[in-house]
Amino acid sequence: MKRGQRQSTMRLVGEVSSGLGRAAVFMAQPHYQDQFRELLGVTAWPGTLNVSVSGEDHANYLALRSLAGIDTLGVKSAISDAAESVDTAEVEPFRIRGFLREGRSFGGATAFQARIERADTDAGDNIVCAILIPDLTRHIDVVEVISQLFLRESLDLIDGDRVRLQLIS
Repeated sequence: MKRGQRQSTMRLVGEVSSGLGRAAVFMAQPHYQDQFRELLGVTAWPGTLNVSVSGEDHANYLALRSLAGIDTLGVKSAISDAAESVDTAEVEPFRIRGFLREGRSFGGATAFQARIERADTDAGDNIVCAILIPDLTRHIDVVEVISQLFLRESLDLIDGDRVRLQLIS
């Protein structure tokens, strides 16, 4: 953790899932990497770890999406109602600015600093990371996680493994 940071009370637990494999194109952009360096203290691995959430964890994720200004249309009312009652006062969003390059638009995102670890371990190895919520995303129950490390390898993860994300404020 950087000086002055503390763990937030917000935690998300979910299952690792495969994505479309398209994040690397965006993650490798120097404009984004400069901002990831400011957020994480280092550049980020050119890809994301997808974590599917449900129940209370889904409500917590929707609260983060709301804090980021992202609509959650199409979500069951019970989950969206639960998300409205989640306290995000301790959570600090970090804005990732979009840009234009050679006529192509690269959208912005909101990030939240966190630490990630396997959920099947007691207090063990955890890795500095960030939850990344792109402005243009179809994911309403999939958390995208970035880190300096290739998280699947570093935490020995396969699809279906459970991970725990602890937000840092």
